[in-house]
Amino acid sequence: MARVTVESLRKEYDAGSVVAVDDLDLEIEDGEFVTVVGPSGCGKTTTLRMFSGLEQPTSGRIRIGDEDVTDVHAKDRDVAMVFQNYALYPHKTVFENMAFGLRMSTDLSESEREQRVVETAEMMDIEELLEDKPDELSGGQKQRVALGRAIVREPDLFLFDEPLSNLDAKLRTSMRAEIQRLQNELGITAVYVTHDQHEAMTMGDRIVILDGGKLQQQGKPTDVYENPVNEFVAGFVGSPSMNFLEVAVEPKGDRLRLTGPDGGFEFELSAAYVDSHEEGLQSSRYTLGVRPENVRIADRGAANSITATIDVVEPVGSDNFLHLDLSSEFIARVDSDVDLEPGDRVSLTFDESDVHLFDSETGRNVVSHERNAPPATT
Repeated sequence: MARVTVESLRKEYDAGSVVAVDDLDLEIEDGEFVTVVGPSGCGKTTTLRMFSGLEQPTSGRIRIGDEDVTDVHAKDRDVAMVFQNYALYPHKTVFENMAFGLRMSTDLSESEREQRVVETAEMMDIEELLEDKPDELSGGQKQRVALGRAIVREPDLFLFDEPLSNLDAKLRTSMRAEIQRLQNELGITAVYVTHDQHEAMTMGDRIVILDGGKLQQQGKPTDVYENPVNEFVAGFVGSPSMNFLEVAVEPKGDRLRLTGPDGGFEFELSAAYVDSHEEGLQSSRYTLGVRPENVRIADRGAANSITATIDVVEPVGSDNFLHLDLSSEFIARVDSDVDLEPGDRVSLTFDESDVHLFDSETGRNVVSHERNAPPATT
């Protein structure tokens, strides 16, 4: 096990015209499971490849434990990586695939290698597959072999590069739980890269969000979800994503009134809310954000409500997603027994404690709810 320290990590391509990772600073604690998530091209896989030694940083340093490994060749790092495409040798048996890394990177005897492979195969419940070749295996079995090949090395650091993206939904769910169980049982530091924010939120002790090669926010998944530092994070984390409305802010006595651009929406913020956030409320225009699950149906004409026409009703089991005809996409998540249809007019409201306000120019969240006060990094 080992702590990972990243200092000012940067990766450029094409003589600096493309910056894949931009001055990334990161601390990963010994035994911590960190998920790295972001849209395509955000730099998450490039970061992982620099951890493994498959990519050389343009600048910056990487330390694993007490060792600076920035210039250390991949084969000399005590790191094991699980790839998206499994990367199994098709001409070798499962046993040979799992033993290959041990033979190349350790001085274990043949009998010691065999014992470790068999023990790991039993842990992964693939001991009956040791004489099979990859073409004889299902996708889930291949993934177990790939995990077993990484585990058998007993590395300081596990790296996962979107390892479940080729599996069906049911198998992905079971393999997520399996990976978490193994990581907890072994206590090995792990970095898990995924484009799936649901995976990132449910698997990691800490989530790291990248965009455009830059670190946007890091923290416990619940903290990041409840208190996003900017509009990008707010929109990226959560399914369905946060609703956004452009609003004007006007003083109204000791309160503030938010009005929508079409005049069809008014929402008053209480004096207590204004007092607790007045240092952040310096502009006259913001982007209001509220999550679909915080939106509820209100009486027609009620104060602090939005009235709109339902475009689509999307049943998703225990809930219905109501897609509303507003100036921007707006979704309400309601119970499945709410009987509404496309074309119906409905009034919706939400609590001011669930309101986020983002600076229209910078995207920065100017509201920090007291109940969600994570030490966010931007």
